[in-house]
This record gives sequence, C-alpha cells and structure tokens, in this order.
Amino acid sequence: MRHAFLRVCTPSHLVFPRVRVTSFISYRPSRLNHSSSRPNLPISLTPHSAPFPARTHTCGTLSTRDVGSRVVLTGWLLPERQGKLVSFFPLKDSSGTVQLVLSRSDPKPELQALKHVPVESSVLIQGRVLLRPPSARRSGTTGEIDVQVESFILLNPADPAMPFLPSNPYNLPNEELRLKYRHLDLRRSVLTENLAKRSKVAHSVRNFLYDEGFVEVETPILLRSSVEGAREFLVPTRTNNLASNSPAFYALQQSPQQPKQLLIAAGAVDRYFQIAKCFRDEDGRKDRQPEFTQIDLEMAYVSWGGENSKNDLKSSWPRDWRIGASQVRTVVESMIKRIWKEVENVELPHQFQVMTYREAMSRFGSDKPDTRFGLHITDITRELPAERQNTFHQSNEILECFVVSQSHSPEFVEASRNCERDPAAELIIVTEQNHSDWPLRSNILDSSSPAKGDIEFTNVNRKLKLKPGDTVWLAKRSKMSKGGSTALGRQRLQLLEYALAKGHITLPEKPHFLWITEFPLFTRSDDDKEVFAKGRWTSTHHPFTAPLWQDVAALYGGEVEAVRGQHYDLVLNGVEIGGGSVRVHDANMQNHIFTNILQLNEQEKAPFEQLLHALRCGAPPHGGIALGFDRLMSILCKTASIRDVIAFPKTSVGTDLLFKSPAGVAADVLKQYGIKPR
Repeated sequence: MRHAFLRVCTPSHLVFPRVRVTSFISYRPSRLNHSSSRPNLPISLTPHSAPFPARTHTCGTLSTRDVGSRVVLTGWLLPERQGKLVSFFPLKDSSGTVQLVLSRSDPKPELQALKHVPVESSVLIQGRVLLRPPSARRSGTTGEIDVQVESFILLNPADPAMPFLPSNPYNLPNEELRLKYRHLDLRRSVLTENLAKRSKVAHSVRNFLYDEGFVEVETPILLRSSVEGAREFLVPTRTNNLASNSPAFYALQQSPQQPKQLLIAAGAVDRYFQIAKCFRDEDGRKDRQPEFTQIDLEMAYVSWGGENSKNDLKSSWPRDWRIGASQVRTVVESMIKRIWKEVENVELPHQFQVMTYREAMSRFGSDKPDTRFGLHITDITRELPAERQNTFHQSNEILECFVVSQSHSPEFVEASRNCERDPAAELIIVTEQNHSDWPLRSNILDSSSPAKGDIEFTNVNRKLKLKPGDTVWLAKRSKMSKGGSTALGRQRLQLLEYALAKGHITLPEKPHFLWITEFPLFTRSDDDKEVFAKGRWTSTHHPFTAPLWQDVAALYGGEVEAVRGQHYDLVLNGVEIGGGSVRVHDANMQNHIFTNILQLNEQEKAPFEQLLHALRCGAPPHGGIALGFDRLMSILCKTASIRDVIAFPKTSVGTDLLFKSPAGVAADVLKQYGIKPR
C-alpha cells in the first residue's frame, strides 16, 4: 500500500518530524455526529509518540502584533465551519481560542486531512498569522486575526464516541454526567476562566497580606476530634487508644482555629494567614462542599472595643463598629478592595456598611441580608389596638410585615402575589373595600376578635402608608431574634428569586458589602448540632469567641441569652463570605464558658487543654477571620454554585463521581485499623 507523508514546511530555525498519514484507516463513526461519518479516512488516528516542536505562542495570546509571523500552536481542535472557499477550525487551549483557516482548494492532501481529525483531538499547528478583512473582525484579542494552516501534527486523537462535547455549550448534558467526566467538562472556556481567575485572586491575596506583614504558616490537617460545631470526618489509624484498647482516630480539621490561636499565643507570628483546606461532614448545598478552602487570618493585640465603645449600646439602630478587632476589619476591607480593583477593575467604597444582628433580623429577616433591594420589614405590633397588643405581649411575640406597593412595576407586584409562600407568612391584598379593616382578613390576627370599625387599624395604615392595590405580607415571630432567618425574611428572598427568574426586577451590579456584628454569643443547639450539644447552650460562632466587654458581667451572672459576642460576619449581596471574632484570651473566662455555659464534661474539654494552657502563659488579646474562598470566587465568577469554581468538586450529597469516592474498603484492610464491617 502506498503511504502519503505529511511534510511540515518550516523556517530554517525549526525542525519538525515527518508524520505518516495512512490512507483508508477504518474507525468507528461518532454517534454524536461531531466528526465525519465516512468509514475510511486518509489519516492514521493514532497518538503521536515522537518528538515534536515546542509551541511559540498560546492560542489566546495572539494579536494583531503577530500578523505576518509564523507560529506553532497546540490545543484542541473544535468543529469545522465551512465558508465558500475555506474551512474554519477553532483551536482552543487554556488561554483562549484562535481561528484556523484552511483553503479547500489547497492541493496538498496532507492539509485536507485536517478535516477528518475528530473534534476535541489534541493537535499541533504550524501556520502564518493573517489579518482578517475589516468586515470579519470581532472584539477580543484574537478576533481580528486568523492563522493560515501550513502543516499539522495529530498529537492525540479524541475518541469519536466521547460522552459529550465540551465545545458545544448549547447541548451540554446534566451536571451529574459532567461531574462524572469532569476532565472533559473542565475544557469548557467558562470553567477554564474561572480557575484562572481563582489563581489570580489567590495571588492578589498573598501579595497583599505579605505587604501587610502577615506570615503564611501551614497548620496540621490531621487533628483531634472536638465539639467545635459541625460533624467531622474521622481518619482511622493503626494505633489503638491505650486507655480503652479501641481504634484511635484523627479528625480532619474543620478550620485551623486552635493551631492559629496557638501560633499567636506562642508569639511565633504577630500576623498569620493561610489559604487553608477545611473539612466538614455536612449535607451539600449549592454553597457548601465537604472540603472547602478559606482565607484564614489571625492577628495579635487586636482591640476589645470599638472607637465608639462608650456610646449607649441600647440605641435603636447603631451603625458604628462597637466591638473589638477594628484592625481585622481594616485589613479585610483593604484586601477585598484590592481584589475587586485588580480582578474586576471596580473601586469599592472606603468603608463597608455595619449593621447589628438585631437590626438585620428586624428589617430584613436574615442574618445575612441582601441590601440590593428594598421591601424592608416593619414591626407593627405597637400600632395595633390595645387588646391585640396584649395578646402578642403575653405570648412574647411581635407582628411584622412588608409591603409591595403600587409604586413597583405591575410585573413585580404580580410576582409578589404569585411567588412561593413561606408556611408561616400570610398575604393580603389591600382594596378599596377593605382598606380600613384589611387586618380582619388575617388568620394571624384572629378575625374572631370584635372589630371596632375604621378607627381600629388607622395607626397601622398610617405607619405603612397603605393604598388600595398594595400587597401586604404578614407574619408573627418571637420578640427575641433567633436563628438565621424569619418567615418574612425567607418570603422576601422567595419573592426576589421568583421576580428575578421572571425578569421582573434587575439588581444593581455594584457589590453590596455589609458587616453584621453583635450576634448572640450563645444559642440553643441547631438540629444538626444536637448530637453534640445534647439540648444545651451552644456557641453561635465557636466557643472561643469573646463577649462584648459590656456583657462580661451578664456572662458570669447567668444571663446567657442576653450576652452578645464580638463576632462579625462579612456579607456580600446576601451571601455570607466570611466570619470571625475577637477570641477569649483569659483562661478562666474560657474555662467558665466550657464548664458552666456549654456544660462540657472532662472528656469533651480534653481536646482544648493545650489552648487553655497557652492562654495561661501570657497569650495576647487576639482575633481573626476566615473568608470562604469558594463562595467569594463564585460571586466574582457569577456562578450559580461553588462547584463551578472548584476544579474537582463533590456533588450536593458529597460524592465524587469522577474518582468514585467515597468507596468501600476490603475487610482485611479495615481489620488493620481495628474496625469491623457491619
């Protein structure tokens, strides 16, 4: 059989090997029709396992400056598009895409063989950079140029029966299949760009923190199990617990909390940081993964009170930073501003807004409020008739509402009436007929109570400035704010989600950063933490958070519910992206919290012995924060899920479809760890 040879014509300074192209090699046609269906092709579909020239450029970096130059490119060949006289082939690598042109009238059969290379194959291209005609020029670095193909090498052909084509964004399979073949999914430009942006942000963070005098320190991932909060991942060892003769386990760190506090207590570093891997055995959601990354900071000698700490802490809606760790605030705000300037070219405000937990829950019904839109919640209990006020007072509850007025667009008003309803929320439409007594239509207000005509609810209407056509959402709740959201807070977000999906509202592009401060230091156990807290008080943040100095007396006096913590969350567009606190540096106070409030027994306190000892050895006042790197990147990349900014994420239930984990282990392996299968 005669063989044709692909001879690569090169400049004198480049030497290319010859690649044999065998005629009429049979192969299985693609079931996805993304390659030619001809049964015989004039090209050998075998990987090139021989030397080949080094590339001179990456695809996405070519520009008009390179016009006339001969270049060597490598990348993945995308589907052909045919013009009248030429064929166009996009060539993609991690830097971007450039368009190849190949004249169909070119007599060289070795060049025409490019048409028969399967889509997504890895190829090497030699060609000349051409300037496109003015009418064909597009925006973008490579939008004004083409590369005329002079020769090519098929480095590795793609299987024509690949499960999907990452180059076709309009025909992608479901996420489950894409996670199973994540190595293909990562070829999509959007994911490639997300990873590149993630790297750029990490670089910006490191440079900023180095400039601010922070020292990067790696802390252990394998630690001891403790009752810090969420469930842990346990790692068995072949070493038995000598006391009980039972298997001994490490726990993967939930955060570097104790190690970083010990670093500060030791005086080894004054300012610590780490881009840390953390692990929590929690059910997955769009903003959670069992393993995640956080930007972790800790600083020595942080303050224990704000600049206005002498002001009355009982004022209605204070907006100043009245807790300690103002130094942490300054560093974080400056770092965030640096990121947005370098990555997004956006100037952020000089200081971020501050809001107390109490105000956030009262006005927005959430401890991470989205302040990009209105619909503020109003407490109308005091505007009710006296007998109705007494009813709420006796049950220690309040009545609150938010109003969707006619001043909104008709589409938004309609959305407010058709969105999904929270079970504890109630909707009432104000009309001409019920304007004076619309609350009597409320099941929450108990319509069986005797009405008193128009006078009864005049104060409510006056406060809300209600008009016929307005929509009122009502709900009652405990007078003391608890948890992370209220019924109206959830309803407010459901309305927003529905209106956004229908295109009835547009949110501002400018990011809304917000600090939430003065959380309750302790709360009753969440459902997912009941296994640890056993119905006792639990730390809202973690057990190392210091109280406000004004509430220290309440801490020791048993007024647990009244104690506020020096805890601060950073919220961006309604998403919590970080949380931190001033730490307890007094060993006696820390032990009081462990023993008398959290009611930890000696076994539960054992994992904290080294921390208590360090506090007794002159540990300085200190504080820090951890920023969720994955969540931050999800917002910067405008993705619906943090899975789109992580190279190899888990599913929403914590499984890895690519590496097929978690997986079972043979019984003889378990035996080495003293573990018996069920």
